[in-house]
Amino acid sequence: MKKMTKFIAAAFTAAALFIGTNVAHAQTIGSGVRFGIGVEGLLPTGNLHDISNVGVGITPRLQFGVADNIGLTLTSGYLNYFGKEIGNTNVKTKSYGMIPVKAGIKAFVSQNIYLSGEVGAAFETSGFGEFKGGPDYDTNTKLLASPGIGWANKSWDVGVRYENYSGQNNSFGAVGLRLAYGFGI
Repeated sequence: MKKMTKFIAAAFTAAALFIGTNVAHAQTIGSGVRFGIGVEGLLPTGNLHDISNVGVGITPRLQFGVADNIGLTLTSGYLNYFGKEIGNTNVKTKSYGMIPVKAGIKAFVSQNIYLSGEVGAAFETSGFGEFKGGPDYDTNTKLLASPGIGWANKSWDVGVRYENYSGQNNSFGAVGLRLAYGFGI
């Protein structure tokens, strides 16, 4: 599963580079620097869905234009996956927090439409699967890979992506929807 996810992320990034450099009418990013702040809605998948049904986050992002339709990105923030009751046991997991730090590429393939790929690390702020009233688990750092697609104009950016977290013999993910407001700096 890990190898397949890495392959998909690499293929997505390669496609973004190939298509993004060959589209004549793509949005102009130019050589400027942009800053955006986004709010996130997250739907856990895999093992993460066992401890949470939904997550939210806030993610600031810097974008550095390197060509008319290609930008490099640096994204961080805080993601919180709310704990849930396990079956009908009255046992509830604690909220699971992560601080992502990702670098990536954003390539516009047509007017306002882009493909993106980011990789980095996700730092746990709480142990995976902790129960309310139970012991605290060790926190870890996960490898994070995020292919995505979105729509952006001069001020707004709406993107959908898959976040894959892997490490410590555990791999899980989330589908994320990001709504961001951005401006040049």
